[in-house]
Amino acid sequence: MLKASDIMTSNVITIASDASVTDLAKLLTKNTISGVPVMNEENELIAVVTESDLIDQSKKLHIPTVITILDSVFYLENPDKMENEMKKIAGTKVADICSGPPRSVHPDTPIDEIATIMAEENIHTLPVMDKNNLTGIIGKKDIIKTLIK
Repeated sequence: MLKASDIMTSNVITIASDASVTDLAKLLTKNTISGVPVMNEENELIAVVTESDLIDQSKKLHIPTVITILDSVFYLENPDKMENEMKKIAGTKVADICSGPPRSVHPDTPIDEIATIMAEENIHTLPVMDKNNLTGIIGKKDIIKTLIK
């Protein structure tokens, strides 16, 4: 059975957490990729940022529904969700819009487990970590390519 090390891209393109959202858009477009690992100043993996995170910046802000009874306000939804959405929409740096902490797999992880993680957790870009080192990246297209071999 195939494993992560068999299908991953070893030459991983990354981006710094303090890079601009514009630089991220250019990087994804230039390399025709859908997501990249986000690294901090110590070159440690802290998150993954994807095209979906960029698209979130252009969506409408959803105002949570509230009910007022007497002089009390009750939120029918979590107001923290709106705060997070506002931060993403207004974000100018990768750190403002990325999703973290990232889910990752080991190089020996079997492909069926990788596919399950991606499907059940709605993950498009999955870092491959060996101990604390980023050794590769797997995208949904890497899984699909295995079907035509």
